[in-house]
Amino acid sequence: MSDAVLRVAAPTSEPPATGAGLAPAVAETHTAVLWFAGDRVHKMKKPVDLGFCDFTTLERRREACLREIALNRRLSPEAYLGLEVLLGPDGTASEYLVAMRRMPAERSLAALVRAGEPVDEHLRAVARRLAGFHSTAARGPEVDRQGTVDAARSRWAGVLDGLRRHAGTLLPADLVEHVVARAGEFLDGRRPVFDGRIAEGRVLDGHGDLLADDVFCLPDGPAILDCLEFDDHLRWVDGLDDAGFLAMDLERLGGADLAERFLRWYTEFSADPAPPALRHHFVAYRAAVRAAVTCIRVEQGGDGAGLARDLLDLAARHLEAGRVRLVLVGGLPGTGKSTVAGGLADRLGATLLSSDRVRKEIAGLDPETSAAAGYRTGLYRPEHTDATYAELLRRAGDLLARGESVVLDASWTADAQREAAAALAARSAVPLTALRCEAPRAVADERIRRRHGSASDATPLVAAVMSADADPWPEATAIDTAGTVDDAVAAALAAVRSSRPHGRWTVVEV
Repeated sequence: MSDAVLRVAAPTSEPPATGAGLAPAVAETHTAVLWFAGDRVHKMKKPVDLGFCDFTTLERRREACLREIALNRRLSPEAYLGLEVLLGPDGTASEYLVAMRRMPAERSLAALVRAGEPVDEHLRAVARRLAGFHSTAARGPEVDRQGTVDAARSRWAGVLDGLRRHAGTLLPADLVEHVVARAGEFLDGRRPVFDGRIAEGRVLDGHGDLLADDVFCLPDGPAILDCLEFDDHLRWVDGLDDAGFLAMDLERLGGADLAERFLRWYTEFSADPAPPALRHHFVAYRAAVRAAVTCIRVEQGGDGAGLARDLLDLAARHLEAGRVRLVLVGGLPGTGKSTVAGGLADRLGATLLSSDRVRKEIAGLDPETSAAAGYRTGLYRPEHTDATYAELLRRAGDLLARGESVVLDASWTADAQREAAAALAARSAVPLTALRCEAPRAVADERIRRRHGSASDATPLVAAVMSADADPWPEATAIDTAGTVDDAVAAALAAVRSSRPHGRWTVVEV
C-alpha cells in the first residue's frame, strides 16, 4: 500500500461505520493500545521488545503499522483505512497508528457465542471466507519451509520455553511437562504427515492469529481482522493450523461443538482430508500459544492467570485426543476379537487392519473365500503367517507415519510377532496397547460354528490346538467378551485410554 498519512481527527469522505456514535473506549493487548472514538479505531504499537517482536523504535512501529494494514487488507480491505501520524510540536512525526473502521462490539463472534446466540450460519460464512482466502494465499519454497516438521518443532520449542518459565507459578508444572511430552511424541514420528501437507500445497501465508474477538458477523458477511504481522514465519502456516486457531478460541469460549463444526466446514470448503490427529495437534498448539501469550499479559499486570491454566488444559486434552496409537487386539478364534477390534476402531477413529483379510489378499483370494486347513498347514503354514504379520505391520507403519491410529486384529499368539509390533511402535513414536479377548471355550466354539461369510477359517479344533501352542502374553489386558458387544468394546476403549508406558508396551492400571 502507499504510505498515505491520515490525521487522527480529520474528517473523511467515507460513509460512517456501524459503530458510529458509540461511547469512547480504550483497550490494551500485550503489543498495542487501541482508542475507540466514534466510527473509528486508532491502534498504536507499544514500544516493547518481547523477543518475537521489537517495536522499540519509531521507525519499527511505523513499518509494523504499514505491514498490518497491507496484510489485513487481504481479508477485510474495507476495515483498514490507512496510516495515521501524531505530530509533535516541531511538526515531525512523534507516533504512528493504524486507522480502522470501528466494528459493532456486540456483533463480534466472541460476543455472540458468549450470549448463546445462534452462529452456525456465520461460522459457515467464516469457514468459506477463510478457505477462499487460503486458496489464493501466497505459497512458495520459503513458505513451505515453515511447514516442515522441523519448523513445527522449532515453533513448539519457543512456546514450550515460554510455558516452562511459568511452570510452578502461573501454570501447574506437571501439566506443562505433560504438554511437552505429548507434543514431542507427535512430532517425533510424523515427518511424512508434514511432508505430505507441503506436497499438497497446504502451507501458505495465512492469518496467523484468528481469534473470535476479531471476527465480526455483519449483514454483508464476516469481517476478519488483526492478522499476525510482526513475523512472517509465524504467519506461514498450514491452512488447517490457521483454522485451528479459531477452533481453539471457540472451544475456549465454551463452544466445543461449534469448534468441531467450524473445522468440519473449513475442511469441506478447502477439500482437506487431514487426519483427525493433525487437527487435534494444531488446536493444541494454538491453545499452548495463547497460554504463553496470556502469561506474558499477566506479567505485564493484566488479568488471566486462570485463563492461562484453562488454555494449557485445553492443549493437553487435544494432544491426548490426537495421540496416534497402535492397538493390538488379539485372542483365540471365537473370542470376539474381530468384533471388539472393529468397535474399538470406530470409537477411536482408527484404521482397522485384519490378519484374516491380509492373509487372503496376499494369496490373491477374496477375503470370504474359504481356505480352511489344519493348524500350521495350507495358507496357515508358518511362512504364510510370517508374511501376513509382516505385511500387516508394514501397512500399519505407513498409516502411523501419516498420523492415523491403527487397530490390528490378529491372534497375536506368538511372542516374535508381538515384539515386531513393539519395535514398530517404538520407531513410529506411538503408544502400543495390547488387548487379549477372552471367552469361555463353550461360548467361543459356538461362535465359531455359527460363522457365515467370515474371513476366518478357524474351527473349534484349530482353536484348541492354538491355545495349547500360544506363547504367554502377560503384557496384554484381558477383555471379557462373554457379555454384550457394547460392554466388551467399552472395556477395550477404557483400557486404551488408561494405559501408561511400560518398557516397549503400555500397561493398564486395573
